[in-house]
Amino acid sequence: MSAVSPLSWNGFSKPSSELSSSKRIFDILFSFTVLIAGFPIFLGLAILIKCTSPGPIFYGSKRIGLAGKQITCWKFRTMHLNADKALSDLLSRDEELKKEWLEFYKLKNDPRITKVGKWLRKTSLDELPQFWNVLKGDLSVVGPRPVSQEEAMRYLQERGTKLFSVRPGITGLWQTSGRNKVLYARRIKLEERYIDHRSFFLDLVLIIKTIPVMIFPKGAF
Repeated sequence: MSAVSPLSWNGFSKPSSELSSSKRIFDILFSFTVLIAGFPIFLGLAILIKCTSPGPIFYGSKRIGLAGKQITCWKFRTMHLNADKALSDLLSRDEELKKEWLEFYKLKNDPRITKVGKWLRKTSLDELPQFWNVLKGDLSVVGPRPVSQEEAMRYLQERGTKLFSVRPGITGLWQTSGRNKVLYARRIKLEERYIDHRSFFLDLVLIIKTIPVMIFPKGAF
């Protein structure tokens, strides 16, 4: 698999078409409403995280956005400190976990995750701060999930051209179709299917389908 430099996505990942103004207006109104109405929840979760594990409340991870632009996606922190180093050590010692990581880019029983973090991830409450990203214009409410440079180099390659032609989203077809139980190759196909058939009506359907997924989480870890 050929290597791709961190900046090369900007060279070929140009938007196929700009998102409609109605979608952007909806994103702004929806995210603003969530941030204002959900402030008590944000505050409660922040206190819970701070009181149960040392470290910052929020975690910012570098992801690839529209047209290959690098963005920082914010989440409530769900892992212990020095999680990246711990993952490297873990995968170097356990071939089964390494295989699981390569297939899903996730670990079902990840020892790096805090007790509160497990609950936050299962309910997707850890992703609430990403509505700030939506308000800024880095993300959309609905779209392909943002990927890291490492994921793009390992799994996407030239298929990144299509995925980076739209803004990534908080929820989408993958999240409502099994999430982490879906192999990464299948996830890419789902994201591409969304791009091919995206519409304002489909976005509303996926937002509605996301609610029971959060309340009754299956495939989330």
